[in-house]
Amino acid sequence: MSDNPAAENEKRPQFGTRLLTDADDVFKHNAWDHVQWDEEQELAAQAAVAKNSTSKMETEQKERFQTDAPKFWDSFYGIHDNGFFKDRHWLFTEFPELAPLAADPVEQQPRSIFELGCGVGNTILPLLQYCSEPQLKVFGCDFSARAIEILRSQPQFDEKRCEVFVMDATLDHWQVPFEENSQDIIVMIFVLSAIEPKKMQRVLDNCYRYLRPGGMLLFRDYGRYDLAQLRFKSGKCMEDNFYVRGDGTMVYFFTEDELRGMMTQAGLQEEQLIVDRRLQVNRSRGLKMYRVWIQTKFRKPL
Repeated sequence: MSDNPAAENEKRPQFGTRLLTDADDVFKHNAWDHVQWDEEQELAAQAAVAKNSTSKMETEQKERFQTDAPKFWDSFYGIHDNGFFKDRHWLFTEFPELAPLAADPVEQQPRSIFELGCGVGNTILPLLQYCSEPQLKVFGCDFSARAIEILRSQPQFDEKRCEVFVMDATLDHWQVPFEENSQDIIVMIFVLSAIEPKKMQRVLDNCYRYLRPGGMLLFRDYGRYDLAQLRFKSGKCMEDNFYVRGDGTMVYFFTEDELRGMMTQAGLQEEQLIVDRRLQVNRSRGLKMYRVWIQTKFRKPL
């Protein structure tokens, strides 16, 4: 990425622009956008999910994964360490709301951005690197103390402009270093899917509470029938569409209607809800991999 992400926004196409119109061209690129599924593929995906979710985990086993979730995430980040970090090149393209404000300090307004589930800084570090506005304050929290430790150790981390902390976002009351109705933007990228479904609404309700009127929740996560869901083996399903990975971390796969319902119930208003059906290919091995992600933008009413 260049030193001017805003300029890159103008020349780099957003997802949805690389369309596969001729099946013979499938291996000409690494990825294709808005891939249409036919009825046969849809039924095959439904069958795969029905098969891997027929046998649900016993209650005692489920409770162990939920209780020990912080340990599993600490272990995850401990294994990957800072080698896990990678710059999200699509960040400012898909969420231009995060891009740097006008270069003229006179024109710049104070901004406060909070990332829920910040991990090792895949979103926060690009923000600190490319957004030089003097009145920007970035906050981040994560379930994993190890992730926060790694993030703080990164050379791009700036404690004068950024404050990160460990927090369980599923709690009724958040312990955060800012007031309610104060955040211009809250970011959730592949975070809500790691939370037990019955606790998801509480998380979104708290997002609403801390957004300022007119503030926006930016969201991206796994969609129903994503390749990752279809690959689960029997015995890994905790409840419908909610699984445990081999490393002990949990993941849920959403539909648009589920997300729209929860966001609306929290009091947020829809500005964008996109199902990103993408075909990724391994050209050297001739493999096709169908990914499904959901991207949303919801705003708190004025």
